[in-house]
Amino acid sequence: MGGKTLGRGIAALTVLVFLAGCGGGALFGKSRSERIAEQDNPRTIARAQRSQSTQSSVFDLFSNQDDPNVTLEVNRYLWAATLDVLNFLPVQNADPFSGVIQFGYGTPPGGGRAYQATVLIQDPALDARSLNVSLRTRGGAASRETQRAIEDAILTRARQLRIRDSNL
Repeated sequence: MGGKTLGRGIAALTVLVFLAGCGGGALFGKSRSERIAEQDNPRTIARAQRSQSTQSSVFDLFSNQDDPNVTLEVNRYLWAATLDVLNFLPVQNADPFSGVIQFGYGTPPGGGRAYQATVLIQDPALDARSLNVSLRTRGGAASRETQRAIEDAILTRARQLRIRDSNL
């Protein structure tokens, strides 16, 4: 009988040591007041929040939990059409995440006046409200009619690209 009791004692001790190792020594190392003080520590709270916020599952792939105030979407047809229509201007800066394309000065084919453009694509919809074009000359802002003609050309080309893709 003494052997069984000794065996159970060793097994219980082994389990306690194992559990203490898994818990980072929290079972034996800290007093109750130290554990309570640690729980109120801002670093401990922040660490716990980070560990909870990074937990995910396979189902998170199918949900759209992005903040719409942070996530920006750009219509790919408007983006490609802008680059097609304004291909005579050199691209200085293009940011597909914010939808801004900045062009340097260039002269259109058959024209004598140099233009510079900044285009903002601010919505995923293929719509005139999604597109803003700012056109300048070396002497100042270009006329509103010229800007409108460029916007119309970009929208027409974007619709052509979308129709071409849907016919595949």
